[in-house]
Amino acid sequence: MSVPFALPAALTYGIADFAGGLAARRAPVLVVTVVAQAAGLLSLLLVIGLVAGRPSPAAFGLGALAGIAGASGLLLYLKALSVGPMGVVAPLSAVVGAGLPLAVGLLGGERLGPVAVLGVAVALVAILLATAGTRNDRAAGTGVLLGLAAGLGFGMFFVGVNAAPDDSGLWPLLGGRIVSVALLTGLVLRHHLPLPTRTRRVPNLVPAAAGPDVQARRDARSGTRATMALMAVSGVFDTLANVLFLVAARIGDLGVSAVVVSLYPVVVVLLARVVLGERLTRTQLVAAALALTSSGMLAA
Repeated sequence: MSVPFALPAALTYGIADFAGGLAARRAPVLVVTVVAQAAGLLSLLLVIGLVAGRPSPAAFGLGALAGIAGASGLLLYLKALSVGPMGVVAPLSAVVGAGLPLAVGLLGGERLGPVAVLGVAVALVAILLATAGTRNDRAAGTGVLLGLAAGLGFGMFFVGVNAAPDDSGLWPLLGGRIVSVALLTGLVLRHHLPLPTRTRRVPNLVPAAAGPDVQARRDARSGTRATMALMAVSGVFDTLANVLFLVAARIGDLGVSAVVVSLYPVVVVLLARVVLGERLTRTQLVAAALALTSSGMLAA
């Protein structure tokens, strides 16, 4: 029953991650994360009443812990996407992010079928190949390691949100988003990083044949607006994906929902290939294919 909600969650997570990864290549990762989280918080406030539920200390407490884990994972993930190959980073982080909830489900009494066991084995091979395939590229190797660490943060987010009371509605997500925005804003202020601001529009008093300096300023303003738009898209779609995942986990199993959601790298890989023309080495292609295959096997 969870698949009709988990699959759209995978799609929206993929769009959010791709947009955030592009923004992280143009602006500091910490700034991208806090702006995206703030945009997500605003969108969540608009839909908080769509799912019936009541606030409680348990809902906010578990949501806050999940929010800290998720924000940490997002920071690591966007950094990984900005320095490493998206087509490898996304599948590996997804496998790890799905593996942790799956392990929690097993400890809670759930059982893995033979296909799922094989999927776990394929995932381990994918991780080894991706790591080995980037040893000669320090930046790519760093991206892979950051992606694996990000997967742990995502996994803990899934577990934490699912642990909230069943009658809490979307309040755990709100608690988590409030805490993450507060913490990330504090980090931005501590590091004295300027938050992007919308460029003020002024009358165009410069002739069309303006010099290169004027054109450069225009390009900079356009680039700032595009980067801000990417951050907003990332935050809004991330919130939508969180809502869909929470509903999926409530009406189905945590492990199944998390694994189906972990198919989001398919979207990232396709967008990276179509939009960026990203090409991977043969080893990286094999690693990405195995990671995607593993996610599909676990979902089945």
